[in-house]
Amino acid sequence: MDEPTSTPRGLDARGVVATLSGRQVLAGVDLHVPAGRITGLLAPSGAGKSTLLRALVRLVDIDSGTITLDRADIGTLDARALRRRVGLVAQTPVMLPGTVADNLRYGVEGLPDAALHAALQDAELSAAFAERVAADLSGGERARVALARALTREPELLLLDEPTSALDHDTAEHIGTTLHRLRDRGLGICLATHDLEFAAHWIDRRVVLG
Repeated sequence: MDEPTSTPRGLDARGVVATLSGRQVLAGVDLHVPAGRITGLLAPSGAGKSTLLRALVRLVDIDSGTITLDRADIGTLDARALRRRVGLVAQTPVMLPGTVADNLRYGVEGLPDAALHAALQDAELSAAFAERVAADLSGGERARVALARALTREPELLLLDEPTSALDHDTAEHIGTTLHRLRDRGLGICLATHDLEFAAHWIDRRVVLG
């Protein structure tokens, strides 16, 4: 893998070490997530993929190493501002009470209908989805709503933790198509997965963890 020697633009982790509950989960991990590419973070379950993604948005503290966003240490950035610039979609998306529109508007003050519908469209959901009750959605629908919710923040980079977990093949292929379209618009994406078949079709570059 031909990473630049100086700190590049984008999201960059160098020598990251993290310990959870007395166990070292990350041991000197390096990861670079550039704009306009889909980076596959490949590892078996339990190798620390989720911990690394959470550390990239300061949801997990690291013991040592550096994490920068456009060459700025993320520790110097406001946490809420960081999480707007770098969206994280969890492996098991949590739907908040209310409608899909309520979920997309959560934490985004004054989100106009046009922006809400644009986020749904980017996630390949119709505008009519806005009035669906979030708790009634299927697993694939929840994955798309979680993606749309992240996109309402207009992030520069997007982190996805096992986005195809428990999805059928056709739904996973739709997710891949969506990610390619977002990449082609310049969004940097990091896709953490142990699904090697999906990765072979949809990622541009790979980083192997563990």
